[in-house]
Amino acid sequence: MGERLMQIGEVSERTGLSLRTIRHYEDVGVVVPSGRSMGGFRLYTEAEVRRLALVRRMRPLGFSLDDVRAVLELLEQLPDDGGPLPETDEQAHEELVARLRTYWVRADARCEDLRRQLGQAEDFARSLHGHLARLLDAAATADGSGVEAVR
Repeated sequence: MGERLMQIGEVSERTGLSLRTIRHYEDVGVVVPSGRSMGGFRLYTEAEVRRLALVRRMRPLGFSLDDVRAVLELLEQLPDDGGPLPETDEQAHEELVARLRTYWVRADARCEDLRRQLGQAEDFARSLHGHLARLLDAAATADGSGVEAVR
């Protein structure tokens, strides 16, 4: 029995990507559906869903489409079982490691930037909460209702 095929709607639900985005990724060669149904609907395998999910995780890191394709190409060279690389010449192995390391360094630096931005956003949200709490406390004190601010 062959691998289960999914239509684009199910792929969209599983990856969190819109139908339009999935079609765009097909147009630019990031992912190609395995086939089409008798009615012409795109059909995807689990491997293609994983590929799209990986692309989705790369998006917030600011990778270009060329970078996305390059990373996917690199990752396709790795064994699925996480084991060692198949027999390859030493230079090819070193190039693969160097290229992966370059993308890892970029991803790691971008994650640090995003953490810093998130910290700033959380500080701002806390300051708004503090202002709101003070306003509600002042209003409750002024009208004597004793209504407590939600914190």
